Formats: sequence, C-alpha cells, structure tokens
Amino acid sequence: MTITQTVEIPAEGRRTIEVPREVPAGKTIIAFTPAGAKQKPRMTEVEEMEQINRHAEELNREAMDALSYQVPLWDDEET
Repeated sequence: MTITQTVEIPAEGRRTIEVPREVPAGKTIIAFTPAGAKQKPRMTEVEEMEQINRHAEELNREAMDALSYQVPLWDDEET
C-alpha cells in the first residue's frame, strides 16, 4: 500500500503527520522527496535518434566486437 501525502515542512523541521486509518499500526517506512526535486525530462524520439546517430560508429563497433565472440550453434555442413 502506498499513500502520498503532501505536507509543508516548517523552518524548525518539526511536523506531525496524521496517518489515514487504512494504514495498519506498526513499523512504517516514510520516504521524503522535496517538492522542488525535478526529474530529468525524457528524451523525445527525435532527440533519441540524434543521440543514436551521434554514437552510431561506436555502437556498431561494440556490436561487431560482441558478435565476434559468438560461436555457431550448429554446423551447416552435412557430414
């Protein structure tokens, strides 16, 4: 169960939190996230393609290196 409650923290840092009845008694983990904390916005599809194209040569080189370590799973030649 997750309950989100926005509270204003005063300068002295003390706050009493009223807990909804749905929360069972006992140990509870409370996480604090400052409201001003901003997440980095996701890349748009165009930005993502620009990023891939910028690093295409390096990505291709890494892919070819990884493929060079693979062994054939079966022999195509008949015996």
